[in-house]
Amino acid sequence: MFTGLVEEIGTVASLERQGDAIRLGIAAPKILDDAALGDSIAINGVCLTVAERTADVFIADVMQESLNRSALGELRVGSQVNVERALLPTTRLGGHIMQGHVDGTAKLISRTPSENWEVLRFELPAGLARYVVEKGSIAVSGTSLTVSNIGADWFEVSLIPTTLRDTIFGQLEVGAAVNLEVDVLAKYVEKMFGPNASGANGKG
Repeated sequence: MFTGLVEEIGTVASLERQGDAIRLGIAAPKILDDAALGDSIAINGVCLTVAERTADVFIADVMQESLNRSALGELRVGSQVNVERALLPTTRLGGHIMQGHVDGTAKLISRTPSENWEVLRFELPAGLARYVVEKGSIAVSGTSLTVSNIGADWFEVSLIPTTLRDTIFGQLEVGAAVNLEVDVLAKYVEKMFGPNASGANGKG
């Protein structure tokens, strides 16, 4: 589990294509201080497992399922990524509960700078729109953000200078793809109370 509070901007140090998978090498010396083989680390919101590591680089295998559902396949050597270690029981939950299971991808439509913040508008895929509400939480490339405005096929987030500085969003270009993970609580509510909900005995 993750909180969506990015700990470090990492860099893709290596990328090896292996047919229907890739091996990513991520340079992120800060988060590797206490990372061990088998640990879970979120890269742009995708939960990956540490398969190998050095002092400042860890290697993770990305399977076809993750490539199909996320924008990790668009990464290149030198790409910057948001990095977060799995949360500890003692961690302050400053963001929101995230699983690191990407629901879809979207592109950055526009950036509107202001004096003290910047508004980023992203596409909102039709299949995810019902889970996204104004002032609700959404994970964008592994960052817990609050929806500040929403339309039929887009949503906006208003980012403060700290977020722009400490995540990849400060340099994200219009047209770039991002990973989206909607609030898992919304999906559970839909499952329990939606039109196909059933009681404990399997009957409505």
